[in-house]
Amino acid sequence: MDKDVMVGFGGKQAWLAVRADGRDDAAASVITALGLRDLGEVPWRDGIDLAHLTDDRVAVTPPLPGARDQLWVLATGRWLMRPGTPVDVIGLSAGLGTEVQFFATHRVTELHRWQRAAEGELVRAFGYVGQTGEVTSWHGEPDPAERDAGLPGVLNDETTVLVGEKDVLAVAGAWSIDPTTLTGRPAPGPLRIGAAD
Repeated sequence: MDKDVMVGFGGKQAWLAVRADGRDDAAASVITALGLRDLGEVPWRDGIDLAHLTDDRVAVTPPLPGARDQLWVLATGRWLMRPGTPVDVIGLSAGLGTEVQFFATHRVTELHRWQRAAEGELVRAFGYVGQTGEVTSWHGEPDPAERDAGLPGVLNDETTVLVGEKDVLAVAGAWSIDPTTLTGRPAPGPLRIGAAD
């Protein structure tokens, strides 16, 4: 029997990165914290397809090695991008007692966002809509990964910002995991699927 391989994601998608802190139940904890019903395990291809093609499913990875020699659980799905879905990184971080990051990118509207909370405190937030050139959120100071992506140190009325999908993925890679790099690597275990009721 062939061992499952991971399937990457990132384009036209939203995802969370949650530091696992060595917990074996990290994926189930993320599903619970999001208020989702745990539908159980699925192979990677099936889970990523469900998360990408439906509005009410979220695929959650087992802990994966990533930035800062930490293990990260990734949760992805269109449900995280829906207008009525509140993604509260501060609340999730406080509830789970760990670092939580949110990323979203959609090349059609050029919507690009990232947020980072640790120990229940918002560390950084950035949002941008390329169609209008509008910066929709800005909290905290950009770190080196964000500066490499072209963000200025300070935002003011004279500042021009131009961010694309590759920049979101680069920041994700520096903070936790660039999910596009997962494709084809051996899976450390199956995905779990959570469903919104």
